[in-house]
Amino acid sequence: MSILKKALPHIIAVVAFLVVTLVYFSPLLEGKRLGQYDILQSNGSSKEVNDFREKTGKEALWTNSTFGGMPAYQISVAYPNNWTNYLTQIVTFGLPSPAYMIFLALLGFYVTLLCFNVNPWLSIAGAFAYGLSAYFMLILGAGHNTKMRALSFMPLIIGGVYLAFCRKKIWLGMILTCLALGLQLRANHLQITYYTAIIILIFLIFVLVQIIRDKQYNKFIKATAAMIVALVLAVGMNITNMLLTAEYTPYSTRGASELTDESGDQTKGLDRSYILDRYSYSIPETMVLFIPNFVGGPSAGPVSTHSPIYEALVQNGVPQAQATQFCKQVPLYWGGQEGGTSGPMYIGAVIIFLFVLGLFTVKGPLKWWLLIATILSIMLAWGMYFPMLSNLFIDYFPMYNKFRTVSMVLVIAIFTIPLLGILGVNELLGNNLTTIDKQKALKKSFFITGGIALFFVLFPGLLFSFDSPWDAQMNYPDWLIAALHDTREAVLRNDSFRSLLFVVAAAVVLWFTVRGKLKVKPACALLAALILVDLWVVDKRYLDNDRFIKAKSANVAQPTPADLAILEDKDPDYRVLNLTVSTFNDATTSYFHKSLGGYHGAKMKRYQELIEHRLSPEISTIYTNMQAIKTEDDVKKLFRNCPAINMLNTRYVIYNKDQRPISNPDALGNAWIVPGIRWVDNADAEMAALSNFNPAKEAIVDKRFQPELEGFTVHFDSSASISLASYEPNHLVYEYHSQQPQMVVFSEIFYDKGWNAYVDGTLTPHVRADYVLRAMVVPAGKHEVVFKFEPKSYARGEKIALASSIATVLLILGVIGKYIYDNKYMFKKQS
Repeated sequence: MSILKKALPHIIAVVAFLVVTLVYFSPLLEGKRLGQYDILQSNGSSKEVNDFREKTGKEALWTNSTFGGMPAYQISVAYPNNWTNYLTQIVTFGLPSPAYMIFLALLGFYVTLLCFNVNPWLSIAGAFAYGLSAYFMLILGAGHNTKMRALSFMPLIIGGVYLAFCRKKIWLGMILTCLALGLQLRANHLQITYYTAIIILIFLIFVLVQIIRDKQYNKFIKATAAMIVALVLAVGMNITNMLLTAEYTPYSTRGASELTDESGDQTKGLDRSYILDRYSYSIPETMVLFIPNFVGGPSAGPVSTHSPIYEALVQNGVPQAQATQFCKQVPLYWGGQEGGTSGPMYIGAVIIFLFVLGLFTVKGPLKWWLLIATILSIMLAWGMYFPMLSNLFIDYFPMYNKFRTVSMVLVIAIFTIPLLGILGVNELLGNNLTTIDKQKALKKSFFITGGIALFFVLFPGLLFSFDSPWDAQMNYPDWLIAALHDTREAVLRNDSFRSLLFVVAAAVVLWFTVRGKLKVKPACALLAALILVDLWVVDKRYLDNDRFIKAKSANVAQPTPADLAILEDKDPDYRVLNLTVSTFNDATTSYFHKSLGGYHGAKMKRYQELIEHRLSPEISTIYTNMQAIKTEDDVKKLFRNCPAINMLNTRYVIYNKDQRPISNPDALGNAWIVPGIRWVDNADAEMAALSNFNPAKEAIVDKRFQPELEGFTVHFDSSASISLASYEPNHLVYEYHSQQPQMVVFSEIFYDKGWNAYVDGTLTPHVRADYVLRAMVVPAGKHEVVFKFEPKSYARGEKIALASSIATVLLILGVIGKYIYDNKYMFKKQS
């Protein structure tokens, strides 16, 4: 009976999390699916490798369907020897995607609070505070599923570390950290793992100071050893992906460029402006953590017909129907993110109040750890508005310059603020503080948070003009701009009043509890209800039932008449330029064709540079001259000055999705023989040469590749031929014939960390030509030329992953066996 009594709150917690998740995502139970833009794009990028996997049961590891060709490591690769996936399937009770991710976040934070020795009933309330964060609904709505999976395991990693270092439960902490970190790494969102590491690093600094002060070195050494084992096993299970990613990163947009840049914008990773400019939180925007629509909410959102802007429209003669329609998408946002926003990273008015309470009730290193991590998170999110700190991290902190969207660092605060808030309540409900101290802490917390909310209820326009940098671009009349500012002010006042009400409600619950008028369990239940309602209502602003659509049409691209016309061409390997979409920010074309463009945050660096310096100008030329096309000669003239497009074998251009595409007569095919080589000194010269060359007549090659071509002299054979005989994304076979050795250029992306060339089965060196393509000298005669993608890191990594998975299982079984052995007398007594 005592075991059941102890287990009861945990059973109730799991049931509550299941119910909340299923109710929120109830359309999934009706057979619908969440329409997610990024998942639609991902399905396009991964279509070729997924089809190959289904057909052959093997991994292609490379796809030619996006950005001309790139490794599939960050797109879709299965790692069968990483066994952590089976654990996810067990603990999610078969919940559909993306609902299971929210359930994991709820359950993970609940378990973490238990690790911090928080009352189980209060831990349920804390789980709602983390698992229902508005940011999670925003990223799920956008389709950032890997990010959400990584965030759902973040709390458990930190909980395991805390168990090992602070609660002397080293074995349990080691297993929890190992499994949670293994699952997070499998989610493959290294930016979230990086932020998790920042939280742990700050924590360990405080632990080390305490250890030195108390001189308990043995404890620290044992816990550290356990964490090293956990880290090694977690990394080992995910080593294949990590090795491949590490190998590819220098070649991706996360790596350094070989082009010189004197602007100071370039770093060893992403460009400084790319990291900071678009998604930096302005300093006032930080208030959205407490007041959701403090800076207007999303970039464009609905307002009621009682808003100032509606009244202004009607008063100025706009018909009511048009005014109503306009009010469905009003540019409310006036914050600092130049890239816009789909909504605020709202943490909750109740939780912010509890966080401030925790600053008064929680004592010692625990408070300072969480406070410092929170402040650092907020200041880093300011990005370009606080360049001193941002540039310090970009220049000197390892890997920080590999990540963009600096506002994402607020996920640290999304974890630390609820944790300190719940720990603060746990102290308030405990016996460590006197009643007077508890009342003082409550009063201070209420006056601080309630006072801030009340100030913006009474004086919302005192500090701000509500002007947005985008207002001037809208060409609105002055009266409409004024009405827009008034509407933004009204939105701020309304949400400030909303936050004030929740602060008052939470303060009243805790005041009665401290005064002995309300027992702990009902108080925890009321807090859980307040947090749930607070976050639920805001969450539904950005992810409601209307976002769910029929399963058949969810996240699946539909072919247009232009697509169907192209698919009549049964040649297995050519490229398509789609001008009806944002070419280099849309992967739906990749669902049906090998696209010149695509959608991916880590495309190859050289291809990105080719886009910026050559492809984009050529596409602009096509746009400009498209209307002048009348005859076939006009088409030829159009593509004659597009060498980059031609060398990438761009056979079709979609200019109207309902019309047949334009066929490019100058597309050079899969491979061709060139009569000349132009040697250049470096990347700058190579890129410059692309502006004035004919790819059919010469290959531009960096001098660093001269050793591979040593002894070769061009003797062009006009009768020589080469053609693609068979195609798989990772296996290309060509038939070649020539009376002299020839320089052959292949319309395939060069990547020497996996692609090998063979002539009649003999490994043969190949080089990079024309900035991004492959080229090689093929000897005289009739030969079979084969390119195979066979990165050694994959096979080596899978062996390590299997060994690590087995070791992890054995470790878990060993710890369970040790626990049973240590408690054998207890089990005998119960029996």
